[in-house]
Amino acid sequence: MLPGMNPKKMAAMMKQLGIKQEEVDALRVVIDKVDGGRIVIENPEVMKVNMQGQETWQISGESVEEEVEVEISDGDINLVVEKTGKSEGEVRKVLEEVDGDIAEAIVKLS
Repeated sequence: MLPGMNPKKMAAMMKQLGIKQEEVDALRVVIDKVDGGRIVIENPEVMKVNMQGQETWQISGESVEEEVEVEISDGDINLVVEKTGKSEGEVRKVLEEVDGDIAEAIVKLS
């Protein structure tokens, strides 16, 4: 919002421009990053904005970055060993490299 502007006038202007804004009642927002990290925003203020068919999100609040550790189960390892014929050690190493993505591990090992 613009400082000093009447909220009703602002809402009317946005409506005239075809902008719809909706508050989303959220407890937390989690963003999983490509590099394996994660951004967590607790008790966020979340707004969904639709402008001429384009949906965008506005999120504000205190954020914390976390490292995500991928847990690889024995079942996952056994499945990839069965599909590829590779050793458990090779399979575990590749599963760690691909963040536990079984399909990608099978493709890499085949």
